[in-house]
Amino acid sequence: MLNPVLLGTLLVLGATVAGLGLAALLSPKTSGSAAASGPAAEPRATWTSGLARTRGSLAQRLLSSWRESGDAEAWIASAEEVLLSADVGLKATEQLVARWRQGLAGVGSEAEFRRMVISGVRDALASESGPAPGNQGPRVIMVVGVNGVGKTTTIGKLARRRITAGGKVVLVAADTFRAAAIEQLGRWAERTGADLIKHQHGADPSAVTFDGMKAAKARNADLVIVDTAGRLHVKANLMEEVKKMARTAGREIEGAPHEVLLVIDATTGQNALNQAKVFHEALGVDGVVLTKLDGTAKGGVALAIRAELGLPIRYVGLGEGADDLAEFDPEAFAEALFPAGEVEPEASRS
Repeated sequence: MLNPVLLGTLLVLGATVAGLGLAALLSPKTSGSAAASGPAAEPRATWTSGLARTRGSLAQRLLSSWRESGDAEAWIASAEEVLLSADVGLKATEQLVARWRQGLAGVGSEAEFRRMVISGVRDALASESGPAPGNQGPRVIMVVGVNGVGKTTTIGKLARRRITAGGKVVLVAADTFRAAAIEQLGRWAERTGADLIKHQHGADPSAVTFDGMKAAKARNADLVIVDTAGRLHVKANLMEEVKKMARTAGREIEGAPHEVLLVIDATTGQNALNQAKVFHEALGVDGVVLTKLDGTAKGGVALAIRAELGLPIRYVGLGEGADDLAEFDPEAFAEALFPAGEVEPEASRS
């Protein structure tokens, strides 16, 4: 039999807990609209936060070398070393240095120096045109890239962007070589509200593509995103399979695929450029998605890809959130790389 004192203590504790539970239920903090709205939205990454590491390895070093150099040519020599060490690449470095050499004569303050650097980076990354418009029927995007670069996640984020804007999206799980890829794309379909077309693991990717095109037309989708197998750059048979998938899509929807996007992991630096070369030669890539930009000091690879291959950067990953995939903006990239708060507008060259 329980000790009377212990029993009394338990009864008091029980009443206290019950009272706290009832108070929590009745509290305005939880019974109001805030509770009804569910968890708070994830904070969106910005260009400034996404490029923080690259800014430290590239922009700040350029400014420091300008402050310390005795003349224009001394700074140019230093700038070349900074650019090459930041994975900007030889061709892009030569282009930037040529632009900056012309502009240095009129630079007297750090504010003017900043504007010159920004102008050179922006012009180097500028693209003359966007993706080609689609014809009748849904727009088809084929997404390629090696395993581990964030390809499936990028597809999910692209779907989210379009659905948020009011579109209807079909995701095609044509990476049938990895069962995990099908499952991951399925989770993104559930999360975004996109339709998913899939077959079993090991199925013919072209057959999945065919069904995806049929479904997109039948469901009046306005965007179809096709996932593809990774490791394509080292497996010729898989690269040929993607070409076959493209032909299959084109037979069902005029002009498809309307865009081939290559997903590149920015943290891999020059390896990213090598991957881009192989994919572009084999498939004719239309644009690049640069992921994990927030996790690397090698964001300069965007300049290398643009200069070496002439490929435009279409999207960049600025963070890990579902909304942290931004359309690439050369002006925003350059401004964030060298923000005004990190220079002193009043300072003049000594």
